[in-house]
Amino acid sequence: MKLAIALTAVLLSGSVLADDVMKKDGILVNAAGLTVYTFDKDTAGSGKSACNGPCIDNWPAVTPSASVTAPYSVITRDDGSKQLAYQGKPLYLFKKDAKPGDRNGDNFKDIWHVVKD
Repeated sequence: MKLAIALTAVLLSGSVLADDVMKKDGILVNAAGLTVYTFDKDTAGSGKSACNGPCIDNWPAVTPSASVTAPYSVITRDDGSKQLAYQGKPLYLFKKDAKPGDRNGDNFKDIWHVVKD
């Protein structure tokens, strides 16, 4: 069922770029249409996320659901879980984005940004 929903979202919304992440209106979103973000404190290519503890409660990690190809990769978080990265930067959602199209986390504290493709 999840695959059918994701496939329907892809057909209606745009092309799939990796796993459940797709491009819509020039930004990356997950299969549910929620905006995907990067964190300036993360270092591209380090294989690490700087968002841990209380941070990850507000900025949930985008998790990979299948094999990933460049420019995407998968990092292992400090807790051992997997997180999708784009051009070496870990990807996140924002807890306060309630519906598709919300971008409440863009430029939050000048360190969180939507991922533009």
